[in-house]
This record gives sequence, C-alpha cells and structure tokens, in this order.
Amino acid sequence: MSMPAPNARSTLHLPQGNWATVLDCLCAHFPAIDRSTWADRFVRGRVLGADGQPLQATHPYQVGLKVYYFREVPDEKPIPFEEQILHLDEHLLVADKPHFLPVMPAGEYVNETLLARLSKRVGDPDLVPIHRIDRLTAGLVLFSTNPESRGRYQALFRERKIDKRYEAICPALPDLDFPRDERLHMVDGEPFFLMKRGDGEPNSETRIEVLERRGELWRYALYPVTGRKHQLRLQMATLGAGICNDPFYPELLERGRRDQDDYANPLKLLARGLEFQDPLTGELRQFESRLQLDW
Repeated sequence: MSMPAPNARSTLHLPQGNWATVLDCLCAHFPAIDRSTWADRFVRGRVLGADGQPLQATHPYQVGLKVYYFREVPDEKPIPFEEQILHLDEHLLVADKPHFLPVMPAGEYVNETLLARLSKRVGDPDLVPIHRIDRLTAGLVLFSTNPESRGRYQALFRERKIDKRYEAICPALPDLDFPRDERLHMVDGEPFFLMKRGDGEPNSETRIEVLERRGELWRYALYPVTGRKHQLRLQMATLGAGICNDPFYPELLERGRRDQDDYANPLKLLARGLEFQDPLTGELRQFESRLQLDW
C-alpha cells in the first residue's frame, strides 16, 4: 500500500454517540473498514487531531471532535499519463490534466490524482484546486498556492468572472445554426451520477461555435456560462451530438465497459482556455492548454 499524499486527508467531526474512544467511533462510522485497519492507521500516525498531531487509539470519544484521517487504497492502479505544470507563482498553479486522471481523491483514487501528484511535485501540502473538471476530461485546472489569497480567486468562479473555453469532437449538426446559445434545465438523473433534461426554466447555458468540419465529425468550441455537473456532455447529447467516446451520454454504457478505462479512446473533451482579470493586480490573465484532441 502506498503512502497517501500529504493533502489527501479527509475531515470528520465525530457524530453523536456513546462510544468510549475515537477508534470505536470510526469503526462504527465506517463499517466497511475493519477494526484492525483503523488500529493500524492509529499506530502509523494516520489519524490526527484538530492540531494536526497523531491521536492514540485510546483517545476518548467526544462529540464534535475534529479528526483528520488519510484514505488509503491498497494496490492503487497507476494512471499512465503525466500532468504538466504550465504556470506557478506565489498565488496560483495552472496545470494541464490528462484524460483519466481525477483532480481530487475519491473512490479508488488517492495518490493517482492531479492534486496528490502536484502536491508532491512542488512540495506544497496546502495546494487546493479552485475548480474541478471531470476525470475523463483533459485540460486546464487552476490551483491556489496561497491560503491568504485563495478566497479572491475562488470568487471568480462563484461570481462568473472567469471565461472558460472547451473544445469537443462530436457528430456533425448540419441542420442547426451556429454559433448558438444552448440553454437547458438540468436535474439529477438515474443512476445518481447522471444528469438529465428536466422541465422548467433553464439553469445551464453554453455558447457553442463550430471550429472545424471533417465530414461526419466536427470540432466545437464550448463556452459555458454556468458550471453545472456534466453540463457540456448533456447539452451536446441533447442536441443529438454526444461527445465522442462518452460512456455516459447519450446512452449509459453497461458497468463492465464504463469501469474499464479505454486509454486508446478518451472522451473528446478538452478544457482549452481560462481568462480572467486578476483580483489582486487587475491584469488580464490568459492560460491555454498545450494538449490536443485527436480525430
């Protein structure tokens, strides 16, 4: 089992209960993890208190106590693609994320994430992504390197003061006029990880342009105004041009196929550009991915 990255830790405020120790509480709260595994984590200093110091397995339980713990995945599968750092300063890090690499630890991924790799590479355990893109999407991700200025940059996304540009390769849509503004009311779908079109006022918006036409496939530029989960993937599928190699939209592949990453056929979606006025200096910042979508 590999050692988790320094910032791969998770936080838990201990819930209401009548346990004697923190160990007892964690075992009850996470029943899928056996007691011996938790005990071993305590021995190795992988369970910390609010002050960042290791806790003993005998530490008394206290409701609301803040506990940090490190998720660990045995035999974590390596992802055979490398990220690139495009920019690094005292406030920001901009990286090109390859297809298939998650931004944050989740599920079966702890060390094989963009956050963990970059944290180790630049020696910054406090690195934090300011936004995220899907694991299957490639391209630009912006990170904060300075806790003091982090909120100013996070506000750019919250207040829609950052321009994002994506590229996608999808089937041709010769019967539609471009450029076009696509608006859609998006709601949670089934299974839980999907989104679907619903009734009501639009809550998502994307500007769509055509960059290149090659027979039955076109390259599109996508400018999302909103940032809802799977927005671009669902909107293109709703138009009748689902993004090439998408295992979710317009049809969900059966689990065996979608759980097996096909490295030769990545999702043809790229976070190409980011542009914003720096909230600290007022200067215009522009970043461009160096990755390319192959036809």
